[in-house]
Amino acid sequence: MSHHKMTSSRKHHLKSVMLAIAEQRMEKEKVEIAAAKDAYLNEKCPELSLPGSLEDLQKLCKEIHQKIDKADEERYDADAKVTKGAKEIDELMFKVTDLKGMKKPALKKVRMSADQMLQALLGSKHKVTMDLRSNLKQVKKEVKQEATGDWRQNVEDKKDKKKMFEGAEA
Repeated sequence: MSHHKMTSSRKHHLKSVMLAIAEQRMEKEKVEIAAAKDAYLNEKCPELSLPGSLEDLQKLCKEIHQKIDKADEERYDADAKVTKGAKEIDELMFKVTDLKGMKKPALKKVRMSADQMLQALLGSKHKVTMDLRSNLKQVKKEVKQEATGDWRQNVEDKKDKKKMFEGAEA
């Protein structure tokens, strides 16, 4: 079986044909939906004809209230069936997990610092830090002071140190 590449003009032609067909189908679907909506509304909501007398109006109101009550009862019954079904599904799922038994997932290695472990174990309310560096003894470094004075004085200080070392050798 050989594979032939389609030319770009052929691709564009096919794409435009597909789009035209899709557009026709969408228009047809819109018309069908509008017709179904009109049929449903005509069936459920007939034309309103208001009677002229007060008694006829009261009678119409009573009929409407009865229809509202009936619709509310149906809605409540349907809601009760749905909640009952949901409860049954939950109970059956619980029974299935009981019968299967719980599978323990494979544990993964997690890199955590000591602070993160303590926070995970104790929760965020307890503030405990394991900063080991803060417990170490601090050593102060001696800062060398550079002499900005006379350089001859610096040389004389060095001579004293030299004599001290020479005296130790003797």
